[in-house]
Amino acid sequence: MMRALHRHHGEPILDSRAFDLLCLTMACVLGVHVAHLPWWLAGALALVLATRWWQRRHHGKRAPLLLKLPLLALLAVAVVFHYGTIFGQEPGSALAVGLLVLKLLESETPRDAKVGVSFACFGLMAALLFDQGLVATVVVALGLLPALATLRALEPAQAPASLPHALVPGLALLAAAVPLALLAFALVPRLSSPLWGAANRSEARTGLSDRMSPGNFTELLVDDRPAMRVSFDGPPPARELRYFRAYVMWVYDGRTWEHVQLRRADGRPRPPETLEARVTTGYQVDLEPTDRAVLPALGVPPQAPVDASLSPDREVFSDKPVREPLHYEARAALHYRLQARLPEAARRFALRLPEGFNPRTHALAAQWRARYGGNDQAIIDAALGLFHDGGFRYTLAPAPLGRNAMDDFLFHTHEGFCEHYASSFTVLMRAAGIPARVVTGYQGGYWNRLGNYLLVRQSDAHAWSEVWLQGRGWVRIDPTAAVRPERVSLGAEAAAGDQLGWTQSGWLGALRNRWDVVNHWWAQGVIGFDALRQRGLLTPFGIRDTGTAMLGMLLAIGTALFVAIGVGWALWRRERPEPLRQALRRLEVRLARAGITRRRGEGPQHYLSRAARALPAQRGQLERLMNRYLDLRYARDEPVPELLRDFQRAVREFRPRRVVK
Repeated sequence: MMRALHRHHGEPILDSRAFDLLCLTMACVLGVHVAHLPWWLAGALALVLATRWWQRRHHGKRAPLLLKLPLLALLAVAVVFHYGTIFGQEPGSALAVGLLVLKLLESETPRDAKVGVSFACFGLMAALLFDQGLVATVVVALGLLPALATLRALEPAQAPASLPHALVPGLALLAAAVPLALLAFALVPRLSSPLWGAANRSEARTGLSDRMSPGNFTELLVDDRPAMRVSFDGPPPARELRYFRAYVMWVYDGRTWEHVQLRRADGRPRPPETLEARVTTGYQVDLEPTDRAVLPALGVPPQAPVDASLSPDREVFSDKPVREPLHYEARAALHYRLQARLPEAARRFALRLPEGFNPRTHALAAQWRARYGGNDQAIIDAALGLFHDGGFRYTLAPAPLGRNAMDDFLFHTHEGFCEHYASSFTVLMRAAGIPARVVTGYQGGYWNRLGNYLLVRQSDAHAWSEVWLQGRGWVRIDPTAAVRPERVSLGAEAAAGDQLGWTQSGWLGALRNRWDVVNHWWAQGVIGFDALRQRGLLTPFGIRDTGTAMLGMLLAIGTALFVAIGVGWALWRRERPEPLRQALRRLEVRLARAGITRRRGEGPQHYLSRAARALPAQRGQLERLMNRYLDLRYARDEPVPELLRDFQRAVREFRPRRVVK
């Protein structure tokens, strides 16, 4: 079917098929960005897109200028209102997607469509700035199919095709481009800075904080994204030993625990707390970006990993915030004695409580001290017994707490999760005269046998207490285990039950954990392919350092090889018998068997017309074959593949019946 010849300012007007594919392209761009767009903006843009498609489909009119200008101004105002700026990763992407959708309002010619497709390809690429995972990458690649189909529909003399048939050529082009893409991935020098360098308000990710107050862990405990993956030199430690320390918190103001670096009485920095451990365990961590410098450490670290330092409280901190996946190796003391002698200044800090808060909690601790005297272990057991037998409940949706938060929790609400129990237990210990502090980090994880590593998710975030006992030093006490032992023995998902939602439990949760092996491979092999690994690309061939010059030479050689293969393929295809000629030859053979032989020098039109006269019962069928052949041969530069396949099928199905003499 020929394209309509209506023109707009000297250019042909887009037909409905090309415009439909252009709308589908814009919808794909909006779809890959919808996860990080405000819901109201994504909904408004989807409405504009659908309305424009319906208006063009049913009325065929251009959108009026009086509509386009207000929508453009409204888009800019909405982006500034929500983000506070139009610069940066998220606001820039939101503005770009909005402009792309509004471009449909003035897309009437092939030139407009080509500009829109080019801009759409940039929009698809921008989605990888937010997520470079395997699924996101495949989705972005598939999003190119409508763009390629749109460009193909704009070619002259293209017959309309169904949507699946329109997308197939683009899929073939993507498959053909994969080898060259792999070559470029391996050999194009790595950039030293991100593609989009502007500041982004949302760069900080959900993760452990250096402050803790009852309620602020909720966002972590319902977040099933991976936090880190840990592999061990030997068998993995038992579940009850899988505690990864992050922050040690000493300061409490009645509501919030805060991480601070304590100093000695003379103001000088404290040395690291003394550690006695006979056996240590080696392990390796692949940490996801956190935008923080803390590196979670299993048990208690004897020393810091490379490019990291050890704090006085045996926390591990990187030299810079972790803004990209980080791999580090460390050792852990799982059975130890930490700080056998507690300095007086540290003791005072470990007993400090704000005045005027939680009087009932203080009174209960005083009763225990009076009852058990100097037996600190008996006081600890009494507190754990209270949590176990006092009607407390583990829940991710606890009741709100007032000014005296610990009194409300211990004597009224009786419900909460790890930070409620760790905080209240630590306050009880301090009120009873036992040095105590809060520790936050991760506990548990899923042992992935297929990948041979421990998968620790954000939902495995945890808080516990450390109390100092004479002769034993700092001892880990997890009061949450007294209320919900499953939190330690089975993990966070088992403790939360159905509170985490259907995607984080049951068979779907198990499938998600197994799928993480693929994500881990992708993160290591693709996302983690940095400049250092690229320089060692040729190490197996005896070249220790692959410099930029070597990479450029290899890239040039590889590109030339691919060009040569492409030229050879094109020449080979050109030398093959032409499919249209082959189909006509097959028709000639069948007609010859029926007694109608093509004469020397006879043209196909005259020959097929003569055959139609000789076969009156099949005259209409032969005339249709003749018209299709003439259209494919002479009406266009190259036969349309879909029409060529139809002609070949019609020839295969044609059976001559008889010749009239």
